[in-house]
This record gives sequence, structure tokens and C-alpha cells, in this order.
Amino acid sequence: MAGRSRKRAAAPRRAGAGAGLGVVSPESRARLTVFERALATAVRRRAGGPGRLGEALRYAALSPGKRLRPLLALAACEAVGGAWRRAIPAAVAVECVHAFSLVHDDLPAMDDDDYRRGRLTTHKRYGEALGILAGDALLAFAFEELSRLEREGVPAARVLEAVRRLGRAAGADELVGGQALDIGAEGRRPTAALVRAIHLRKTGALMGASLALGALAGDAGEATVAKLDDAGRQLGLAFQITDDLLNADSSLATLGKRAGTDEARGKATFPAAVGTPRARQEAARLIKAIRTTITRATPNPTHLLALIEATAKREH
Repeated sequence: MAGRSRKRAAAPRRAGAGAGLGVVSPESRARLTVFERALATAVRRRAGGPGRLGEALRYAALSPGKRLRPLLALAACEAVGGAWRRAIPAAVAVECVHAFSLVHDDLPAMDDDDYRRGRLTTHKRYGEALGILAGDALLAFAFEELSRLEREGVPAARVLEAVRRLGRAAGADELVGGQALDIGAEGRRPTAALVRAIHLRKTGALMGASLALGALAGDAGEATVAKLDDAGRQLGLAFQITDDLLNADSSLATLGKRAGTDEARGKATFPAAVGTPRARQEAARLIKAIRTTITRATPNPTHLLALIEATAKREH
């Protein structure tokens, strides 16, 4: 939080896009390359801004990361029987929402972090004011890009539903609400129910939207979209439990951000609530259930299941 006195850590090593997910197959690398080009084109050509604002926006959006959420959107589109390239506008949109959330999460009034994705956080590089504005601009730009689904042949009614779902996932009841719960829980003894509520909102909602948007782009039925949305929410919970465990046990060089910060700030984490062994068991249980749901709900789940597996085994 703002005003906290702490030592500044040395810079971590940088990792490339997809790092930490084990994205190693030729197909996965090719898909990630296509997405990176689409994201860079969208941000550089259509997300401007006067002076250093545009520079800060591009710095935040194009910094190297796992790209898990956009890859989930593309894989979900394929899993329901669609052509994965059709979901590229949705993939760009969810990555921009994710980038917005990271920029604001790192601010002095929030988690007050110096490093993200292996380099200085946006507000440390460009100042707090431009950090806030860059995050605001990324959130708005996400919906501009999402509307381009119609250019890919997605019917207008489905585009509207995608906008609705992403708006809800990013808003006060979900992502932003999760951040508010997270702040309010600092310094308090966490319960499993509280941590679950935070993680399902702060991380799960956007992962659920990523799968749902991909399914919408792939012409999936309403029931399938709902099942994938729920599976994504549960994946977000499993992902964040793993993140809690890594924060406690890893290092700045490995994570790309400072380790041990959750305990130092009194953050509500799953290991703090139930202990490390039970936290690991819960993450494994969730992943098993997610695999079952996706296998039963989709006709072509191979690539999506591989992403789920990589997420379960990630090291940062």
C-alpha cells in the first residue's frame, strides 16, 4: 500500500511471451506468434494517445507475459469447432483488460510493486499519473477491439454478448470487486471462503470470459458458453492458488516480480487460510474437474486441455 517503506530489489531477468506456460509445441508457438503480431498491430496502429501516454500504453500492453488469457480464447474457439483465428479480436481484448488490471494493481495505492513481467512497472517507468491513464486507456481500447469480431464474421448478437460478458468480468462485481476485497482483507486472518471469493473475481472472472468469448466466436451454443465460462472461473482459482504458492516459495528472478510480498503485506492467500498441503490439493482437484468439464463440453478439446495442463505445471 501507499507509504510502505521497503527495500528496492534488483531487476529480475526478462522472460519472453508465453514463458512459464511450457508453450513449446510448433503449433503453440505458431499460434502465439500470430497473436503477438495481432496485438502489436492493434496497439501500435489503433491505440494512440498524445505525448508519452501512447508510449506508456504500448509499454504496458506489449511487455512480455504468459499470454494465457488470449491463448485460452483462441483454444476455446477451436475446442467448440470454430477456426481459432476468428477469435483474435477477443484475444486482443482480454489481454488488454488483463494489462489494465496489472498496471493498476501495481500502483502505490494498490500493491505498490516495482517490477512486473521482468521489468519496471508502468508507473515506475512513466510516473503514477501516466500509469493510471494508460490503464484507463487499455480498458477502453479492449472494447474497441472486441467489436472487430464482426469483421471476422461473428454475428452482431454474439458480438454484443461478448461485450456484455467482458464488461461484467472487468467490473465492480468481478475483477474490480475482487481487487477491492483483496485490499480490504490485508492484515486480517483469511478464511478459505474469503480467499475463494477474491480469486474467483480477481482472476477467475477474466479467465472465464476468455473461454466464453472464444466459444462465442466459434458459434457455440448458450449451454456450452456457460460451461466454459464456469470452467475458466475455476481455472482462475486454481491459477491463483498456484500463484500464492509460488509467491511464498519462489524468487524475483524466477517470478519476474518480487517474491514473498503476500506474507509481508498480510495478503489473503490460500496457503495462509488452509495451509500449503491443502492448497496444493485444492489446485489439483480443480484442474482435474476442469479437464472433465472441457472434455465433455467440447468436440475438439486437445489444444485447450494442453493449455490447462501447462497452467497446472507452471513455475512462474
